[in-house]
Amino acid sequence: MTDQDLIDALRAADAVEFGEFELSHGGTSEYYVDKYRFETDPHCLSTIAAAFAERLDESKLAGVALGAVPLVAATSVETDTPYVIVRKEAKEYGTGNRIEGELAEGEGVVVLEDIATTGKSALSAVRALREAGASVDRVLVVVDREEGARETLAEEDVELTSLVTASALLDDA
Repeated sequence: MTDQDLIDALRAADAVEFGEFELSHGGTSEYYVDKYRFETDPHCLSTIAAAFAERLDESKLAGVALGAVPLVAATSVETDTPYVIVRKEAKEYGTGNRIEGELAEGEGVVVLEDIATTGKSALSAVRALREAGASVDRVLVVVDREEGARETLAEEDVELTSLVTASALLDDA
């Protein structure tokens, strides 16, 4: 699969919009990559899962709730690899877990994420997984907005790998 195949799938799903948008970290942007558009489009979701599969090793998968759950589920099916879900915070009922699913002490985990801007959401998931005993040194993201996530994660010895960058996605858009 080429980067252009993925870019074409994201564009066909109308996942890129132009205008003035407020981002989750409080900043603004002239474009928005709508994860719900690409995660709810079956062709785009399967294209992403196949692209993730090409970049994975034998590590367990982890998806950051809520945005990366469809991505990690589709990739799990594509690769026949188990996964866990990392909540933003521990739930206050039932088991009270922050991490849902089976995770063994010392197990290698790759975090899947939808869009990386500052990297704070992915870093929070990495820290939670590490606190639970996992070994995490890589985050795999659909789109890197190229706004500091790579550097933020590198400070914690975590490599950010993106399927596409915002520069490539927006080129000629």
